Amino acid sequence: MKSILEYKGYCAKIQYSADDGVLFGKIEGINDLVNFESENAKEIEREFQGAVDDYLEFCEEIGKQPDKTYKGTFNVRIAPELHRELSMISLKTDKSLNQVVEEAIKLFVSGESKTEITLCETVTTLSNALVAQNLSESTNTNTVRINSNLFEHSTFNNSLTNGFTLKYQS
Repeated sequence: MKSILEYKGYCAKIQYSADDGVLFGKIEGINDLVNFESENAKEIEREFQGAVDDYLEFCEEIGKQPDKTYKGTFNVRIAPELHRELSMISLKTDKSLNQVVEEAIKLFVSGESKTEITLCETVTTLSNALVAQNLSESTNTNTVRINSNLFEHSTFNNSLTNGFTLKYQS
């Protein structure tokens, strides 16, 4: 069973109460309190959807605009040193502090790291240069051998001790 349900842009986390013997949840990310429960695991998703529909219907009846989930703004408290480092990155990259924080969060959420992105960019640039070099040498092969000594950074050298082969389509 999924513990997070989604419906019409609203989300809820399902929990179990051993004291009451029920599954329950509440719509997350809105200012109003809308909760639901079920004694039956097979019915909890239907109860959640019914709660969302009831919430939207109730808002329409009373002329209230339903809360939208996640407006895209929130406050974060961080260590002053981290704030300073982010501000310096912002200054050096000519980006706003919000842009720098958003990019960092995107990297975290996507599971990518700056090293992975830099490595991908480096390999792409290197492969383009080597393909151009190989084409200018008029060889008939579609394979270029790349040795680890082409990389100055120790992380690359350690992971590429045997080099690798780049194949490309011409």
